[in-house]
Amino acid sequence: MIANDGKLRETDTLDTKGIFRLIESVPSSKAEPFKLWIAQMGKERIDEIFDPEIAINKAIDYYRGRRYSDQWIETRLKGILDRKKLTDVWKENGIKQNYEYAILTNEIYQSWSGMKASEYKEYKNIRISEKSH
Repeated sequence: MIANDGKLRETDTLDTKGIFRLIESVPSSKAEPFKLWIAQMGKERIDEIFDPEIAINKAIDYYRGRRYSDQWIETRLKGILDRKKLTDVWKENGIKQNYEYAILTNEIYQSWSGMKASEYKEYKNIRISEKSH
């Protein structure tokens, strides 16, 4: 990684999964609240897998908590469904690699916004997800 002095330095890093594994391994009682939180998050995620409506309701509550209108929420959820349908069609027609999805997505963004997806997200200050297709 680049250090404050501009030089490259070797460093240890962790992704989210690695951070959780590290917390799990800490033998201190001070880590217990974090371990309980991780266990609760895991339980909630498993509940959502068995009953996806829980996740949908959580998303609705999240958006309402940020004062989005129900009409906006409905449009957002429909947009997610439409995007899923589109990527399913791409997948059925041989699109397999993330870079292929990125190329097609950029074409769509370019046509309506004049910007690449990454440029538009930066312009709108939208967090870029680490999800893959």
